[in-house]
Amino acid sequence: MIDGLKDKVVIVTGGAHGIGKAYCKGFADAGARVVIADIDQPGAEAAASEIAADVGAKNLSPILALHVDVSNEESTKNMAAQVLEKFARIDALINNAAVFSVVPMNRGRIETIDPAEWDKLMAVNLRGLFFCCRAVLPTMRTQQSGKIINIASGTVFAGSPGRIHYVTSKTATIGFTRTLAREVGGDNINVNCLAPGNTLSEENPSAETIRLRESSAGLRALKRVQVPQDVVGAMLFLASPLSDFMTGQTVNVDGGISFL
Repeated sequence: MIDGLKDKVVIVTGGAHGIGKAYCKGFADAGARVVIADIDQPGAEAAASEIAADVGAKNLSPILALHVDVSNEESTKNMAAQVLEKFARIDALINNAAVFSVVPMNRGRIETIDPAEWDKLMAVNLRGLFFCCRAVLPTMRTQQSGKIINIASGTVFAGSPGRIHYVTSKTATIGFTRTLAREVGGDNINVNCLAPGNTLSEENPSAETIRLRESSAGLRALKRVQVPQDVVGAMLFLASPLSDFMTGQTVNVDGGISFL
């Protein structure tokens, strides 16, 4: 367990499923007070119940499930207000919500992508990032402390063909991270980026999805399928005091496909 996270208040957007859910479990195991913020309210509540039952006596801190649409500014402001009402502080924001696996997207080439889908993906993956950071920053500035971890993707470094809208949004996330780190460093707020590789994060993956994830194994220095738990350690590090002098950086966790 990474020390320094006990009783810290951590918001994980898109925390009801996949890698986001694994982050929530990791934070709960470390003793943090976890907020599962997801557009899927029943899913968030189910994840909260499952994690609470699994962690059990190891962590008596509450887990809060909230309905949040990150593409809607009022929804993100309401999220921050509810967290403050419940816990009186916000120590970390994990901007994990994205159009990818749970919310289907076109994985074809540029000619096949509908402009409406492009706009929808950017509304979640980028506007959501923008709104969520703006919602928590007043509290973090008052506290003179806070950790913001944005989620990019290993596809950025590979320039993966297909899903150009997704790769574009994750490339922009890295630029957003670097700029925001400069803007808020004077308030003792750290802003970093975590880039997972091709991860088998689907809860009920199809045979085609499994084949897709397995296809990356041979490209890695560590030759196996990546699973959500592989990314949790880096996430906990970035949210903990161990990374207090680190900001504006991107940590790539892909088993050794891309060496930065």
